[in-house]
Amino acid sequence: MVARIKQTNNTPFERVAVDSITIDIVENALSNARHEMDAVLFRTAMSPGIREQGDAFPLIATNEGKMIVGQFGSFITGFLKSYTGEIEEGDIFLTNDPYLCNGAVSHLPDWLVLMPIFKDGRIINYSAMFGHMSDVGGKVPGSLPTNAASIWEEGIRIPPVKLYRKGVMNADMLDVILHNVRLPRWNRSDLNAIVAACRTAGKRCVELAERFGDDVFYSAQQEMLDRTRRAMKEVIQRVVPEQRQVFEDYICDDGAGLGPYTLRCALWREGEKAIFDFTGTDPQAPSSVNFYLNEEMFKIFFGALTISLFDPAILLNDGFYDLVEVRIPQGSLLKPNFPAALSCRTHALGRIFDMMSGLLGQGAPESMNAAGFSDSPHFMYSGYDKNGEWFQLFQIGFGGIPGRPAGDGADGHSLWPGFTNVPNEFVEAYFPLRIESYETLADTGGAGLHRGGNGLRVSYCMLVDGEISIHDDRWLTYPWGVSGGEPGARSRKELVRTDGSRQVLPSKCDNIKVTAGDVLLFDTWGGGGWGDPFKRDPAKVLTDVRRGLVSVEGARRYGVVIANDAVDQTATEELRAKLIDARGPVELFDRGGTVEELKARCLEETGLPAPATPTWS
Repeated sequence: MVARIKQTNNTPFERVAVDSITIDIVENALSNARHEMDAVLFRTAMSPGIREQGDAFPLIATNEGKMIVGQFGSFITGFLKSYTGEIEEGDIFLTNDPYLCNGAVSHLPDWLVLMPIFKDGRIINYSAMFGHMSDVGGKVPGSLPTNAASIWEEGIRIPPVKLYRKGVMNADMLDVILHNVRLPRWNRSDLNAIVAACRTAGKRCVELAERFGDDVFYSAQQEMLDRTRRAMKEVIQRVVPEQRQVFEDYICDDGAGLGPYTLRCALWREGEKAIFDFTGTDPQAPSSVNFYLNEEMFKIFFGALTISLFDPAILLNDGFYDLVEVRIPQGSLLKPNFPAALSCRTHALGRIFDMMSGLLGQGAPESMNAAGFSDSPHFMYSGYDKNGEWFQLFQIGFGGIPGRPAGDGADGHSLWPGFTNVPNEFVEAYFPLRIESYETLADTGGAGLHRGGNGLRVSYCMLVDGEISIHDDRWLTYPWGVSGGEPGARSRKELVRTDGSRQVLPSKCDNIKVTAGDVLLFDTWGGGGWGDPFKRDPAKVLTDVRRGLVSVEGARRYGVVIANDAVDQTATEELRAKLIDARGPVELFDRGGTVEELKARCLEETGLPAPATPTWS
C-alpha cells in the first residue's frame, strides 16, 4: 500500500531547459524560504529549547519528496510508501514515533510536521519541520528517562495522523495529545509555530512557481539535485578509497551501569558508490541509548560533512543519495527492534560524526578532523517555584569543536552549527536558577598544531527544591586527537551541596533531588587536537595563555615555556627536544588509552566506577 494523493490536476510536470541565472535565483529563494521558516518558528514558539536554542530542523522538498534545502534530509519518500491514507489539499500531518516513520525522527520529543504544497490542484512541493518539545509525558520530566526499558515509558506516541484535514484542525485529537504532556501550553505554541513555518514555506514555493511557471520551477529544482549529484560524485571519487577502511568509537555507558558500547563502521568505494557498513556495531542496549538511524539521514550527515570539508559551495540536498549505500544490522544499537527505548539516542547520533571523520581521514589524512563535541548533552531542572507554579527547564550544553586542517576548533560551541546559546538572562528571568559562571575551561581542548576547542563550565545554582536530570557522554572515553594531536578533556558533573559536601554525578542520571542553594558544576568536554603540538607557533600558544584558553602549565603540553608573560625561547627549544625524544612514534589516532586501560583507571581519574561490559544472550 502507498499513499493515495488526491489531485484535481494530474498533468505531469515537464522537464524544460533552464538557464543558470534562473537556477541560482530559485536556489537562493528556496534557501531564504528555509531560513524564513526558522525565523517564523523562533518568533512564535514558547519553549526556550526551540525559541532560544533553535532545536528544530526544517526542509523543503520537491513534489517527489526529495529535499532541496534543509538539514536532516528528506523522509517524505518513505512516508509516501508507508502511509496508506489519502493526501489532499489542506492536509497537514503530525507524528513523533520513530518506528512509524522509519527513523525520520529518532525519539518521541521530536514532533514532526509535514505539509504537501498544492498549486492549481496538484502538489508542487512539500515542507516539513520537526522540533524538540520540552516534554511529551513519560516517566520523568523532560521525557528522556535514562532507565527506560521500552519506548512505552518515554511519552506519548503519535502515529502519522492528520493534524489538519482539508484545512480544518483536528482539535479533539490535539487536546488528547496535549492532555498527556506536562507543558501543554508550550507544546501547543511550539506546534503552532512549526505549522506556521511550514505554511510560510508553502507560500514562498507557490510564489516562485507563479513567477517562473510550474515547469521552470520544477526543472530548476531537478537541476539543483543533478548539480549536487555531479559535485558529490567527484568528492566521493577523491576522498573515499576503494580499499576498505574500518573505524570504531564508543558510547561510554547506558546509564544503567553497562558500557562502553561499540559503534563500528567500514567504508569503501565500489565504482562511483560509497559503501558504509555498520556490521560489528553492538546489539541494542537494554536502556534508552539506542539510536534508530535512518539510512537517508545518515546519507545527509555524510553529505554535510564532506561538503563542509571539501567543497562548501555545493548545495546540500538529496540529489546524491544513489551514490551512497548504507548497511545497518537489524537489532543493533543503530537499528533496534521495537519497542526498544530511544529517548537518549543523542549520544550515538552525535558520535556518528566522529566516526565519519575517522573513516574519511584514513583515506585523506590531510583532511581529517579530530574527535569533537559529538553530542548535545541535556540538563533538566523541574519542580514548583515559590508561587507554587510548575516549572521545567530543558537546556543543551556546548563544548569544544575539534582541531582540523583549517585551524583551531571553536571553544564552547554546539554540535549543530545552527544552535545558539540560551542567554543566561533568559534562564534567570523565567526559571528559579542563578547562573554563577559560564566560562571556557582552559586546557580542555587537545594540544596540537591546531588546538582542539575548549569545553565549558556552567554553574547552576538552584533557587528552589526540585529534581535534575543529566544526559551526557565522553566521561570515560576521550575525544581523540589525530596525527600527533592529543585528546580533549572528558566531561564531568559535580553537585556541590549547601552543606559543602560534593558529589560526582554520573553522566546519565534522573530524579536527582536538589535543594535551594545547591550548585551543579556542568563541565563539557573539549575537542581533540590536530597535528603535532610541538610544531605550533609558540606565539600562538602565548596568545592562548593571555586569553585564558591555555594555562601557563598547559602551555608545556606544546613544549612552550611561558615566563613573565613572554615565551622563553631557550627553555622552549630545550623542552620541545626533550618531549619529542620521549614520545616515540606518532600514531594516527590518540585515544588516551585502550578501553581496558581507561576502565582500569576510571575510578581514580573520574571518581566514578567503571561500567560493566555489556553481554547479550
